[in-house]
Amino acid sequence: MGIESKGELDSRTPAVIEEPCGRRRFLRMAVVFVAVAAFDALALSASAWARRHRPRPASIGNEEGEGGAPTPGLTAPYAAACVMEPTTATVILDKNMHQPWPTASLAKMMLMLLVAEKIHDGSVKLSDTITTSRLASKMGGSQVYLKEGETFSLDDMMKAVVVHSANDASVAVAEYVGGSTEAFVVMMNQAAAKLGLKDTHYYSVHGLPPGPGQSADVASAYDLAVIARELVKYPDVLRWSSIDVTGFRNGTFELRNTNHLVRTYPGCDGLKTGFYYAAGFNVVATAHRGGLRLIAVVLGSPRKNQNFEQAAVLMSQGFAQYEMRQVAKNGAPIAQSVAVKGGVTASLKPVWGKDAAVFLKRGEEKAAYKIDYRLPESVTAPVKAGQQVGVGAIVVVGRVQDEIPLLVPADIAQGSWWQRLMGRI
Repeated sequence: MGIESKGELDSRTPAVIEEPCGRRRFLRMAVVFVAVAAFDALALSASAWARRHRPRPASIGNEEGEGGAPTPGLTAPYAAACVMEPTTATVILDKNMHQPWPTASLAKMMLMLLVAEKIHDGSVKLSDTITTSRLASKMGGSQVYLKEGETFSLDDMMKAVVVHSANDASVAVAEYVGGSTEAFVVMMNQAAAKLGLKDTHYYSVHGLPPGPGQSADVASAYDLAVIARELVKYPDVLRWSSIDVTGFRNGTFELRNTNHLVRTYPGCDGLKTGFYYAAGFNVVATAHRGGLRLIAVVLGSPRKNQNFEQAAVLMSQGFAQYEMRQVAKNGAPIAQSVAVKGGVTASLKPVWGKDAAVFLKRGEEKAAYKIDYRLPESVTAPVKAGQQVGVGAIVVVGRVQDEIPLLVPADIAQGSWWQRLMGRI
């Protein structure tokens, strides 16, 4: 009976009747589960790889290089470099210095130069009020979050540009000075041509990465050193670029210098940084020690802060190996005299019209340079104090390094008729 009952159960009970089918369904579900898990793992792995290798969004880049390392192809400490002494334009280090390179925000150096020149010639004033346009308010990357219609002085805008590398402030200044960003870019390229920069071309006023169909702003390490050489002539530029931290918008926004060297390298007072994914980490730095100024350009460092480390090393090597040796002091007499015809005195000893120094390797003897006095045989009285009578040319290794005016030290009046007569004999 029990056997029959079991048989009935085997033939009628749905659970028992469907048991073989249930095993097959379980196996199918297990296979699907394993396949889905494997697919998810593969997708997760692919997503992680894509995150590591995808190009950085152009609009997100900032001067600190947040968001990861730049172009994987960059492996050396830098792609190009140049170290220059600005007074004589002597280059003491050259690594691919004529190779055009994406400037990133180093493009703003030309904006800084044009503004400094305009301030110097009186075309604009530091107190001028600049109103933020709609275009300026919509700039990405490094910015001070200008709102359309918001106003700041030119001085404050330039602090934002130089210290914080603000793209919105760059556009606002360019529009104010040039009328439009397009017109200002023309001015930038004209200025580059005037300086003889053969490896430089600008397409923007800020240096942000180019969009589809656009070209990147480019310049070589040498060209950037030449621009820096012009910039250090202007006290306002060094005043801006040497700021460590300052307030903006009534102190509600902090401007912290993107150039770490102003905090970490003794004597550093500028100049500018630049970064985006394809350009790597770039810096144009300058420092002044013991009467000697050096400019170091480092382009395309692959890791954050490596550009600063390399610029510091290059400048330190330069300061250790070279010096500016004073050879003339403003107002001091030279070693030669000039005859005076018809004057109350028979001769005068010209004085230097300004200080002068020669750029030499440390330890080099005086024979490494000479002074070529270019003077007339005589001058005719009367002559006035400060009147130029000649030039002192400082020649280093056969090349004229500087030409200093030679001046009359004091008034010399005409002599008596007898003195004038004797002066003509």
